[in-house]
Amino acid sequence: MKLKLFSTTAALLFTASVGAGFAQTVVVEPQQQTIIREYVQKQPLASVQLPGVELNIGSTVPATVELYEIPQTEYQYVVVENRTVVVDPQTRQIIQVID
Repeated sequence: MKLKLFSTTAALLFTASVGAGFAQTVVVEPQQQTIIREYVQKQPLASVQLPGVELNIGSTVPATVELYEIPQTEYQYVVVENRTVVVDPQTRQIIQVID
């Protein structure tokens, strides 16, 4: 009985954590996409190097990296290895990489 209860609880926790992962996906609206692209093109930054950090959506930018605001949006950005990285400042997760 205990094993069955444990298995059921584990399955529920796994399902909840998978659902939470999908809930954290950030969708940038097309209007904000335009604002972001135009702003980062007009406000170029010096590129920084982040050895060991993969520039993938969902990767986390270290707290030691300074992020810069993008007006009219809730996002911030930094240029890493000559690629503009848009970040959710609440989680510091990469939400978009602009080449």
